[in-house]
Formats: sequence, C-alpha cells, structure tokens
Amino acid sequence: MKKISLQWRLTIITTLLIAIICGCLTIFIYKNGVYYIDSLQNTVDAKSENNNENNSRNNSDKIYIRIPDEDWNNFAKNFSIQVYNNKADYKRNSLIFSTLLSLLGGVLTFFISGHALKPLCDFSKKIEEVQAQNLSDSRIEESKIPELNQLSTSYNKMLERLSEAFEMQRQFTANAAHELRTPLAVMQLQIDLYNSTQHPDNDSSAQQTIKMITEQTERLSKMVRTLLDMSELQTIARDEEIEIDALIEEVLADLEPLAQEKDIRLTGKCDKVILIGSDILIYRLVYNLVENAIKYNISGGTVTVTATQRDKHIYLAVEDTGNGIPEELKERIFEPFFRLDKSRSRALGGVGLGLALVHEIVRVHDGSIFVKDNANSGTTFEVIFS
Repeated sequence: MKKISLQWRLTIITTLLIAIICGCLTIFIYKNGVYYIDSLQNTVDAKSENNNENNSRNNSDKIYIRIPDEDWNNFAKNFSIQVYNNKADYKRNSLIFSTLLSLLGGVLTFFISGHALKPLCDFSKKIEEVQAQNLSDSRIEESKIPELNQLSTSYNKMLERLSEAFEMQRQFTANAAHELRTPLAVMQLQIDLYNSTQHPDNDSSAQQTIKMITEQTERLSKMVRTLLDMSELQTIARDEEIEIDALIEEVLADLEPLAQEKDIRLTGKCDKVILIGSDILIYRLVYNLVENAIKYNISGGTVTVTATQRDKHIYLAVEDTGNGIPEELKERIFEPFFRLDKSRSRALGGVGLGLALVHEIVRVHDGSIFVKDNANSGTTFEVIFS
C-alpha cells in the first residue's frame, strides 16, 4: 500500500473493519435465528400424546400446538417448507443488508476522511508551491488541529532558515563578484594601456605571457559578470510582454558575425508568440543557447531556432548539427562550471556558467528545459514555458 494515499488507506481499512463487524454480526444473528427457528420446528414436530399435556405446558418453556391427527402430516410438511424458506430468505437478506451497510460505510468514510484530511492536503499543496523566490509567501498559518499546528510551526521555522541561507548565499555571491570586479577592471585597464603602446624590447616569451594574462583576465571578467547576473535573478521583474519572434531575430542578428566566422548558418522559424517575463533574462537565455550551438557545432553546420505555442504552452527550441552530448551527461551540463571537454571549452572562451544561467532563467520563469538528440546528428535544447 506504499503508493496508496492516506485517505484511501483510511477508507480501505475502515471499510474492511465495517465489513468484518457486519459479517460477524450477521453470522451471530443468523446462527441465533436458525437456532430458534429449528427449536420451533422441533417443538412443532414433537407430538405429545400423554395425558399430562396441560401439566407439561405449565412447567416447560416449550410451546405445543394441538393439531388433529388427520391434519398432522400435511401441516408438518407445509410448516417444514416454510421454515426452510424463511431461513434462506433470512440468510440472503442479512448478507444483502450487510453488504449495503459496508458499502455505505465505505462511502461515508471516504468523504469523512477526505474532510478530516483536507488541512493535510492543503498543507501538501502549499509545500509543492514553494520555490526559492517565494519562501516568504509560503508560510502556513496556525491550524486548529494540534498535530498540524506543530507541523506548521516546524515548517515555518524551516522556511525561515532556508530563506536566510539563500539570502546569505546570494549576498556572498554578489559581494564576491563586486569585490572581484574592481581589481579585474584595474588589471584590464592596465593591460589595455600596456597593449596600446609599443614595447620593442619584449621578447616572444614576454609577449606570450601578456597574451595569456589578457585572455585569463577577460575570462575572469566574464565569469564575474555571469555570477552577478545569477545573484540578481530573483530581483529582476518578470512581468513584461515579450515578442519571442522579434527577440530571436535580434539574437540571431547579434550572433551573425560569430556564425560567419565559424561558417555556421543561422535559421529562425518562429510564430507570433507573446511571453510574460523578463526581456533581459529571456534574451540572455536565447543568446547563451544559440552561442553554445555555434561554438560547439561543426564547420558548415546549421543552427535552427523555433518558437511555437500549443495548448497554452510556449515551446522554444535551439537545434544544432554538432557532435551531440552523451546520454549520461545530459543532466550534468546545467551544473555550474561543468564542462564536456575542458580544454576545448576554455579554448572557445567559455567559463562553465552559460548553461547554468540558462537553467536558472528557465526556473524563475516556471519553465522546463530538456536536452534531446537529433535524428541525424547534433542536439536540441527545448524550453517549455507554462
């Protein structure tokens, strides 16, 4: 009964209990009825011929019926048949009555237990609605039921601890990113100033070192910007009307130079779709997915972006013709700093946070993201917004 709800468990148990009680009661009443009916039949069958019949009646609990001798056989036959029929009818009616009583008890128990467990169902639904961005709105008011009241108190305290932990994590990430951004900006400024002047005395080793420092500084700067974006996701308003087709056209236009450099053809197949959310975040989501599809594609490949609306759901898909993603790694690619090929990712300028940011943007918009293999080759990232 592990997969049966608590309400159904209570219903089944109570129904079985009622059925057992009714069955026992039926057997008891039936046995007693049979006993007394048989006693009546035996009493009628017992023909008394002695002359002390009147005295016996006065001293016995048995009831004697005087039947003329010529009618006795006919009476005994008819009475025996009647007794047998009565016993059968009594048994059938008792079973029918017990069955109906059990079913009625089960139905009543189901509704009564459902009403009794309604606070627990509401509690469960409230927990299912909890997300990182609405912890403060997910508190449960005190209940009149002592058990649920204690549970609500513990649950609210847990929410407070979670909220504090999330806030500390967000604050730490934001503070760390801000603190890193200042020295990185100074380093970048000095490197740009150094590169803007001629240094004829530098040998190849010094030039290689300066180039490496420049690349790593740019990489760290990009990582800091992404961390700042991730720490501020919860504070950005998500109530704008976004024209997905226009936004995708803008992303494809912005990434066209990168696609031409990689010899990748970009294609957009989008319906007129309106999404309520953050224009900045959705742009970043599409940009990261298309940028990844270009970087990890094959030369001469294609990237196709589609957007449609079906059954009140918006489907956004980015399809490439690359080498694909191993099945066992499809869930891990959204982890921060996870890379399929570390050397290649760094060579392409990635910091390991692009898909993690995509996953967070999808989550704060109450959506879902899936990774699928294409029929021939490549990968499709499909995002579904409710």
